[in-house]
Amino acid sequence: MNELDRLDTVPPDAPDGTEATGAMEATERPAPGELTEAGLEALLFVAERPLSRREIAVIAGVDAATVDARLGDLEVSLRDRGIRLLAAGDRIELATAPDVGALVARYVGADAVRLSPAGLETLAIVAYRQPVTRAAVERIRGVDSDHTLRSLLHRRLVVELGRSNAPGRPILYGTAFEFLERFGLESLDDLPPLDADVAARLAEEGGVPVLPFDEVDAEGVVSGG
Repeated sequence: MNELDRLDTVPPDAPDGTEATGAMEATERPAPGELTEAGLEALLFVAERPLSRREIAVIAGVDAATVDARLGDLEVSLRDRGIRLLAAGDRIELATAPDVGALVARYVGADAVRLSPAGLETLAIVAYRQPVTRAAVERIRGVDSDHTLRSLLHRRLVVELGRSNAPGRPILYGTAFEFLERFGLESLDDLPPLDADVAARLAEEGGVPVLPFDEVDAEGVVSGG
């Protein structure tokens, strides 16, 4: 009997193709409504991009409260390890801990980020006033900031979040996960408080409201209109 004959020979008591396929899929899929701390860690580890809480909930088949609870558990578990849980708004990602950054940098051959004074100033404005347009950044700095913003985008410290509702729909900028990782922050809440005068100046210049994320595609361009 050749290989094909053996494959075609099915025992009388074997389930039919539909039942066999269903049984195989059932064993491959995780049980819905379950999200363990280990499962969450593995999911974030293999993800090629930051995941939102909603995405995690849909994948695991659990509610938002369960996702938040497991995130809290994982954050505590990772506190004394070489990996940290980073959160930027609703997006979650794993990253190396700041205290092992020098060792990791030697392995990957990467130097610490060296920014010009203009770059640091622009990055600080974006970090504290996001989402913010280039025009608002330039009003605060008093100089053209197009080149500086492009440099920060290239370094992946700044990202395009979407577009403003203002006339012309200018691009809105915000900080990326790389910003949190490079500066040893776990979230934007860890930013040091601003001097009162500086905070007032940023508030006067003002950012502009960002469109909901479900109206913005991956390229930061408003969809559907």
